[in-house]
Amino acid sequence: MPRIPLTWLAEHVTLRDGADAESVAADLVSVGLEEEAIHGAQVTGPLVVGRVLDLVKEPQKNGKTINWCRVDVGPEHNVAADDPKDPQPGQEQPSRGIICGAHNFEAGDLVVVSLPGTVLPGDFAIAARKTYGHTSDGMICSGDELGLGPDPAGEDGIIVLGRGHAEGLTGEPGDDAIALLGLGDETVEINVTPDRGYCFSMRGVAREYSHATGGAFVDPVTTVDAPEGTRGGVPVQLRDDAPLRGGEGCTRFVTLEVRGTDATAPTPRWMSRRLTQAGMRPISLIVDVTNYVMLDLGQPLHAYDAEKVVAPIIVRRARAGEKLTTLDDVERTLDAEDLLITDCGGPEGDRVLGLAGVMGGAETEVTDATRNVILEAATFQQITVARTARRHRLPSEASKRFERGVDPHLPLVAAQRAAELIVQYGGGEIDHRVTDEGTITEPSAIDFPIADAERVVGVAYTPEQVRSSLEMIGCTVEEAGAPAGGSGDMLRVTPPSWRPDLVVREDLVEEIARLVGYDQIPSVLPTAPGGRGLTRSQRGRRNAGRALAEAGLTEVASYPFIGEGVFDQLRYDAEDERRRAVRLLNPLADDEPLMRTALLQTLLPVARRNLGRGEENVAIFQVGSVSLSRGEAGVSPVPSAAQRPSNEELAAVQDALPAQTRRLAVVNGGASGPGSWMGDAPAWGWADAIDLAHRVAASVGSHLEVRQAEHAPFHPGRTAELTVQGADGEQTVVGHAGELHPAVIKAYSLPARSSALELDLEAVIAAAPAVVEAVPVPTFPPAKEDFAFVVDQDVPASAVEAAIVVGIGDLAESVRLFDVYTGDQIGEGKKSLAFAVRLRSEDGTLTGEQIGAARKRCIRAVEDAVGGVLRA
Repeated sequence: MPRIPLTWLAEHVTLRDGADAESVAADLVSVGLEEEAIHGAQVTGPLVVGRVLDLVKEPQKNGKTINWCRVDVGPEHNVAADDPKDPQPGQEQPSRGIICGAHNFEAGDLVVVSLPGTVLPGDFAIAARKTYGHTSDGMICSGDELGLGPDPAGEDGIIVLGRGHAEGLTGEPGDDAIALLGLGDETVEINVTPDRGYCFSMRGVAREYSHATGGAFVDPVTTVDAPEGTRGGVPVQLRDDAPLRGGEGCTRFVTLEVRGTDATAPTPRWMSRRLTQAGMRPISLIVDVTNYVMLDLGQPLHAYDAEKVVAPIIVRRARAGEKLTTLDDVERTLDAEDLLITDCGGPEGDRVLGLAGVMGGAETEVTDATRNVILEAATFQQITVARTARRHRLPSEASKRFERGVDPHLPLVAAQRAAELIVQYGGGEIDHRVTDEGTITEPSAIDFPIADAERVVGVAYTPEQVRSSLEMIGCTVEEAGAPAGGSGDMLRVTPPSWRPDLVVREDLVEEIARLVGYDQIPSVLPTAPGGRGLTRSQRGRRNAGRALAEAGLTEVASYPFIGEGVFDQLRYDAEDERRRAVRLLNPLADDEPLMRTALLQTLLPVARRNLGRGEENVAIFQVGSVSLSRGEAGVSPVPSAAQRPSNEELAAVQDALPAQTRRLAVVNGGASGPGSWMGDAPAWGWADAIDLAHRVAASVGSHLEVRQAEHAPFHPGRTAELTVQGADGEQTVVGHAGELHPAVIKAYSLPARSSALELDLEAVIAAAPAVVEAVPVPTFPPAKEDFAFVVDQDVPASAVEAAIVVGIGDLAESVRLFDVYTGDQIGEGKKSLAFAVRLRSEDGTLTGEQIGAARKRCIRAVEDAVGGVLRA
């Protein structure tokens, strides 16, 4: 986010009278530059000019010598009387006693003094304190302590004002040093949208402030006398033999050489201060100058030690296996799409100097021994720089600007401006020979019907508003007659070179709306359509989430990205279709390059994270999408942007998309609630997971059938397969629930016997009847019967339940399994299933004969269907 110091902004545009950070931020917001933050003064409190009246050097036992000083800080701040136990020189004149360890000043010098109550950068508060046998009533300040960097005179220690060591700054004791040193400047931090990269410079923001207030704008480019005519500088060759879509990676490359400069010369204090206010750390004169010009004009620059460069400089794409150690001392393996700056200084005559538009290399960086400097200013393609910066995870101030578009007219101007500053503060001379290789691509004209502004925005803009808005942003506007096949005036608009985002008519309309004022656009609420508003799927998802929340679970959200080791952790078979994951070309994290194929793949890590942060149990759920790759068939064609894709191309793109569905997953483990005086709450178990599945189905109007199955990552003996009946009467598997496999529980550090649930929520919602029939309130009493059937171990309870319903017929109001028993009493390979059945008739109270007949039909139906025998 760019930071805009108001004093710097005021050099390029006239600010309103009395403008402060808040008013400037409000004006910038009116033209679409959102305020991010306001940063106040670096120093607050009584920071004043002082004159050293006298000083006494006092050696200490630790070998250090300190200065005990009497300092005149002005009548308002001097102390008339001092502690008589603290012998001091100069007691006859009101002053303050201050301890100082620096030795670059003497009696009579003007210095900067922070009195008690001053707050320095870093929230460092000054107070009187006892030290070295004296009471130090303030502090004599250095440039570093004030956030100004080292003394421009090259001396280590405090700032000396009286001898001209701060560019001739002077003052009298008691004068406000905050104003004198510019430490009271306010800074506005703004948020710049990707299409307005020109606002990553003081030049661009000043222009926008001028649009907002009408203040006079002076383009700093016009103050630079760029060289013309003479060429023949450092040879440069542009060899981009693999341009990306949109053009070559480098269209213009400028070099300018400064000879005989002193790289150790200090950065001027005003420049260090501005860099600090803008959020950058001062480093050295040459680096600081390139950064300053970049922040001011918007053109990134790079400086090479000329003695380390072996001409010619070549701009080309990387080759397989090439490496580069960048300025951050990281060795990087390069990609064939990376655009490089190289020279002929390698062992085999070819050496990589840097990643074009992103970061330079360590081999040719400027050091204190540098005497000759080559300044590079270039125009790089936005896509090339953006891809390289993301590929190497190397965002830089340069790449931020290049990937948003930089004015192609700036390179020579920026290089000349930087060269002049280096010579001004570091000495040397500018080589009259200049390299300016390549061409300047001018923006294309746009035919713009004036009526389009009203058609798109809905506001009746006048022709004068349209023309003036376009001219205000720097466009060249010419009359072009009437539009073909229509009426009204047509303009031919050529965008300015610094606005590469203006390419179609709608871009121009947006600028008109922005400059005339968004507040001029009326708010028109759309008419709400008839009906319930939400779709059936939306209502189902909300109902499902509400049902789980009411059951005590917490909804969470997890990123859909997974690593390749997840499939083995969850014990998927080699042929499991859930291994068919979509691989991302540019993942957010290298260790998570795949899209999840099951919701538990990302929900289980969330459970582990919560438990690792102090939770003793877990009960969470999520509703989210999963993706399954279509394999080799899932490669989408890339239609041309020149015209609308054909129906066949659109169909091919659609067919290549991964198969996606919305699923619901639950993970629960540990105690199901808080303990009390009655004891601990019961632990979540596999039966709870199945019950939650039934809750979800009931909330959307569906009914689940349950049968035992084996399915990773669940325990093989405690897994329920969940099915719904489709429109064709067939059962469709929609999910699984049960206890997690012990190995999975261990891998994710979950409580013992944790359980889980995963459902295809869209399928469950689709299985619900579209029309819900109202059930009349019964008027006759029910009859209750219990049945216990002995069946084979592999017979599912749902099959027995279905047989009971068929046997009893319309009299069966509800059937509920309440007990499962296995043991010696019923024989090996058998189990007993006990059901509670409610019978009710709509015609009257059931008689004993009707109930007995229903029992007989039930027993016979179970025997015929699954071979079940009524347990005695």
